[in-house]
Amino acid sequence: MPGIVVVGTQWGDEAKGKVTDFLAENADCVVRFNGGANAGHTVIVDGKVYKLRLVPSGVLHHKRLYIGNGVVVDPEILIQELNSLKKEGFKPDLRISDRAHVVFGFHKVIDGLQERFKGNLRAGTTMMGIGPVYSDKAARFGVRVADLLDRDVLEWKLNLLVDLAQRLIRDVYGGDQVLDKKQILQQALGFGESISGYICDVSAEVNEALDRGETVLFEGAQGTLLDLDHGLYPYGSSSSTVAGGACTGAGVGPTRIDEVLGVVKAYTSRVGAGPVPTELTDAVGERIRSVGHEFGTATGRPRRCGWLDLVPVKYSVRISGVSKLVVTKLDVLSGINPLKICVGYEADGRRLDSVPASLSLFAKCKPVYEEMEGWPEKVNWQRAVKEGYSGLPRQARAYLERIEDHVGLPITVISVGPERKDTIIINK
Repeated sequence: MPGIVVVGTQWGDEAKGKVTDFLAENADCVVRFNGGANAGHTVIVDGKVYKLRLVPSGVLHHKRLYIGNGVVVDPEILIQELNSLKKEGFKPDLRISDRAHVVFGFHKVIDGLQERFKGNLRAGTTMMGIGPVYSDKAARFGVRVADLLDRDVLEWKLNLLVDLAQRLIRDVYGGDQVLDKKQILQQALGFGESISGYICDVSAEVNEALDRGETVLFEGAQGTLLDLDHGLYPYGSSSSTVAGGACTGAGVGPTRIDEVLGVVKAYTSRVGAGPVPTELTDAVGERIRSVGHEFGTATGRPRRCGWLDLVPVKYSVRISGVSKLVVTKLDVLSGINPLKICVGYEADGRRLDSVPASLSLFAKCKPVYEEMEGWPEKVNWQRAVKEGYSGLPRQARAYLERIEDHVGLPITVISVGPERKDTIIINK
């Protein structure tokens, strides 16, 4: 009964898609449990780039795939993604939870208007309607995937929801978009018809898989510091990005989870607004962004980059009960010397070793750095993969060991390149 959760320990974009794809080879199924099309997971196999938005990262291994109830589904994007995968020769074996909520075009309109209205408190969202649809879900106005198959229920719900959305757009946010209720209904019915063959009770099927002793990977989206409860509120996402979200977002009990893998990028990156204590706005930060191709999969926006910050990582370990670490993009730091690692903060004359809840306090946090020797720019990473951990440069091994020592957990997988094959497994 191996239930394995993969979560991001930072601000998202830790290469969870690559990690999930790598691990999926030995799994039976992969489950997305949170977020929506705002989560871009990139997987590269033999030079071919696959950018996934809603379909779980196990698709390239032809695994059974599930979109859980905790995900908000944009049917238009999902259909486009499925068609694109089919053109590439894949036949996604996908199931979508009948309890997942649906993203409509008016959610995206409201998203943009809300961001403008928030001013300095805007989160820097992807404008894909994720926040507004989660708001509807919490307020119990939402349309669920099951409703797309029931015209009477769908029409009843949309009559209320579209009227509410129109009032928000016009009277609250001053927008001029006019919603066509009939067109929205017909489009929704068409979406339901297109995905009807994929819809099921995902919770039941995933629990049955675990009962059979199958290996189930729960693929998280975003990172811990974007979590609605435990992240840097309000500069975050609208769903539960921590390991506990796998239980509520897929419909499994906490006793079904056997392992939590925390993915750590070898440096810090962030998309969106809000303070980032180790952000670099100099040539080093630009170099990391350029070498690491740090641009959003879903939006193309440049990411803010900086030194590795272990304060959020250690915080994430506590929040999600992480049992093992996976370090990604180690190769990107090649040729930078010296390297710095943040091991704590200083603010208001005191030392902080965890992420504070206070936004104003977090904005004052200054990183406490340890300096480490970097490794050469030119490293034969392919040879290192063949040789394993011992094939890494001495300085890189020291860098990884410092992460282990500070966080108190073993690193079991290391990614040293964008390809699936650029991965080292440490047998500990």
